Amino acid sequence: MQTAIPNFDAARVLVVGDVMLDRYWVGPTGRISPEAPVPVVRIQKDETRPGGAANVALNIAALGGQVRLLGVVGRDEAARKLRDALVEKRVQPDFVDTTSCPTITKLRVLSRNQQLIRLDFEESLAVAGAFNHATFLERYRQALDDAQVVVLSDYGKGTLADAAQMIAEARARNLPVLVDPKGSDWRPYRGATLITPNLSELEAVVGPCPDEATIVAKGRTLRDDLGIDALLVTRSENGMTLLAPHQPPLHLPTEAREVFDVTGAGDTVIATFGAALAAGHEFAHAARVANLAAGIVVAKLGTATVSQAELLRAIRRQHEDDSAVLSEPELLERVRQAKAQGQVVVMTNGCFDLLHVGHVRYLEAARRLGDVLIVAVNTDDSVKRLKGPSRPLNSTEDRMRMLAALKCVDWVVPFAEDTPLRLITDVLPDLLVKGGDYRPEQVAGHDVVAAHGGQTVILDFHDGYSTTRIIERARA
Repeated sequence: MQTAIPNFDAARVLVVGDVMLDRYWVGPTGRISPEAPVPVVRIQKDETRPGGAANVALNIAALGGQVRLLGVVGRDEAARKLRDALVEKRVQPDFVDTTSCPTITKLRVLSRNQQLIRLDFEESLAVAGAFNHATFLERYRQALDDAQVVVLSDYGKGTLADAAQMIAEARARNLPVLVDPKGSDWRPYRGATLITPNLSELEAVVGPCPDEATIVAKGRTLRDDLGIDALLVTRSENGMTLLAPHQPPLHLPTEAREVFDVTGAGDTVIATFGAALAAGHEFAHAARVANLAAGIVVAKLGTATVSQAELLRAIRRQHEDDSAVLSEPELLERVRQAKAQGQVVVMTNGCFDLLHVGHVRYLEAARRLGDVLIVAVNTDDSVKRLKGPSRPLNSTEDRMRMLAALKCVDWVVPFAEDTPLRLITDVLPDLLVKGGDYRPEQVAGHDVVAAHGGQTVILDFHDGYSTTRIIERARA
């Protein structure tokens, strides 16, 4: 199913957490050091990038969202580089300085696209007196005034020592709070809107989860114990699982075509989800967009971001790869996903033996009524019973393939009965569409759709177009 891209420009997100500066020394290596059995790297490039919570903020800005970043830095050159890099990328840095600790810096040495070693420069911000908590909380309260969504990015460095208080204050203002957790004690995140652990982080808290059923069972228990609304579990090559309130579990397969480096993928997921939520989308749709973004970022080296243009390309590729001709179980799963995203599902049916411009205009009009259009097609035996032994002229497969090629048609599915009543009962579209001289109550499935809050719409057929007429002219 094609995923709609949110209007990220309307999103205002506050990111709070452990900010870092990622440094990359890159160069070739061709020999082993005579001093020790290690490669000698001749450094040719020294690159710096914002990391940790700063990478979350960068991801939001790259999508076009407005983002303010609250964190703690030292009074040093690394802090200056971090600020400059963020401002250049349209992130508003709001840092509390400390003389007790340096700006957290991670230096990675790479050669031939392989990381050889990582060097960390940091002191714990969790020790007493590491930074002024009162000043930090006051800055946080001020920043809440202009936020639609709050993201807490916890790397276990100590910036979020007051996470419980931050969550309570944001929720008191009806602001969603998303948390990227750290460690095995998640009680400080109690009351958050959504937590986004990877599978290993989840298992560190709830125990082994060898299959989806266990993830769902233990995830729901954890969700209830912590009083959080939802849980989004990222599962590497197995995609992600969303446990949202009042919705069945949503298992999304990975969108990654090539995995080069998973560094920062979790940052991209929570950033994209938060920006989509701030743009007004529901959990399920935000998860789908985040899943697409994750599939893009893991093909990049180091901490990286995803742009709107890259998301749009991924969505187009997803649509191109996604066959519109479906089996009934495939259709029902896609309908469930569409409804979870709040999309309006339109359904119509017919033989469509010889596709003509009247059909196309009718289907285009039907598609304009909603977000997705389902076309149910009579099988060959069904057509023979309705039209006579000389029909159909084209097989079920050919008729469905022709319909699937139309831009206005999203999904095509066959049905073997004389009417699609059974299929309509399973799909329960928001709008059931029929063309011709019918009254709504004469349409098969009208009662079922109406009983579930849907509507039957009658569209006019365009005069002068008819499969029977085309056949008669061909025989004349």
